[in-house]
Amino acid sequence: MNGAELFLLGRTLMKIGEEAIPTEGVGPRSTSTRSMLIVMLDIYAHTDTTVGEVALRTGLPQSAVSACVARLREAGSILTATDPADRRRSLIRRNPEITGRRAEVAASPIDNALGAALGTEDSASIAETVALLEQLAERLSPDVLGRLR
Repeated sequence: MNGAELFLLGRTLMKIGEEAIPTEGVGPRSTSTRSMLIVMLDIYAHTDTTVGEVALRTGLPQSAVSACVARLREAGSILTATDPADRRRSLIRRNPEITGRRAEVAASPIDNALGAALGTEDSASIAETVALLEQLAERLSPDVLGRLR
C-alpha cells in the first residue's frame, strides 16, 4: 500500500462512517456531517478555543466552522463563553455532559452502511470486517495524529 492508496482508503472509510451516522430528525443543514465531526473533534482536542483557531487547524473556511459551532451548540455537544481577555471573542469547549444526540451517534452501528459498501448482506462477512476495523482503530486512534508532523 502506498500513501495515495492509504488516503483513498481513509476517504472510503469516512464516507461509510458518514452513512452510518443517523440523520433522522436532524433536518436540512448547511453543514456536512464530515465538517461537523472535524470541527467537533478539533474542539474536543483543544479546549477554550476560538472559531478562528479551529479554522486554522482544520483548514475549513471560518464561515463553515461558525456554522458548525452554531449547530454543535444547538445540539448541546459544545459550550461557548465570552473570552474574559477579549469580550469580542467566544471560547468554545466540549460539553462534559453526554447529550441525547451524542449518545445516539455513539450507539449507532455501522453494519448496514458497511454491508452496503461491501455489497453484501452476509452477517459473517460484515462482522469479520467490523472486527478488522476495530483492530485497526485500536492501533490508529485519533491520538496518532498528534505524532504526525
